[in-house]
Amino acid sequence: MESLCYLNGEFMPLADARIPVLDRGFIFGDGVYEVIPAYGRVLFRLEQHLARLAYSLRSIRLANPHDARTWATLLGTVVDRNPWDDQSVYLQVTRGVAPRSHEFPRTTPPTVFIMANPLKTPPPETRERGVAVVTREDYRWRRCDIKSVSLLANVLLRQEAEDAGAAETVLLRDGNVTEASASNVYVVKNGVIASPPKDNLILPGITYDLVLELARAAGLPVEVRPVAAAELLAADEVWLSSSTREVQPVTRVDGEPVGTGKPGPDFARMYQLFQDYKARVRQATHV
Repeated sequence: MESLCYLNGEFMPLADARIPVLDRGFIFGDGVYEVIPAYGRVLFRLEQHLARLAYSLRSIRLANPHDARTWATLLGTVVDRNPWDDQSVYLQVTRGVAPRSHEFPRTTPPTVFIMANPLKTPPPETRERGVAVVTREDYRWRRCDIKSVSLLANVLLRQEAEDAGAAETVLLRDGNVTEASASNVYVVKNGVIASPPKDNLILPGITYDLVLELARAAGLPVEVRPVAAAELLAADEVWLSSSTREVQPVTRVDGEPVGTGKPGPDFARMYQLFQDYKARVRQATHV
């Protein structure tokens, strides 16, 4: 079945969607985005995703084109009119179409685009065996808290992992872990889960928040603090999280084993907590 999307007031087949080449998202990367999972056609933590979208829009001085209710209607319609029960919904807002010039256009309406794809969560073998990561210097700009469509540095850093046969690139700045190229990072030592604080150097992950909430609710010790690069290899366990990775165990860092070299018991507990939460989402009758 053909995928359906939304573009500037119209629902249409994704193959028919077009934007002008002078759209500032294409010319400058001048826009922001969100990726929202839908489990059983229920949008995951929609309120939090829309709050982060609003923050990103404010941060680039672009007026939010819709209120929360309208966003929920548009996103829900895209989910309802696509064929998959579990979806990854992509939403993008750019500053719109204008002659190429760096300053903001005065009256240009934004470009609003929403599409969905089947949600591909990690295969079982990654849960059973874990994944490998490499570390690299974090050379991105200093406003990583904005979910900007300007992702060239992330793309290049993610490709470093691909070239090394790894699943992700963990980023280091001034000797500390910030995040990974497309996910947040946690280290576990003696049962204590530690993750870097949310600031301008990392994206405030929606799944990051959920992992810490689930851990605290289950009585697992949590520390939000700077995480030194050396802690990655000294850790008993290392995890990644994102909207599509969910929670994923890391068992090798730069070719060296983490802990026993296998996913650990704290990950097993967190994985089950996450699955239980997803089951509750699937059973929800409203967003």
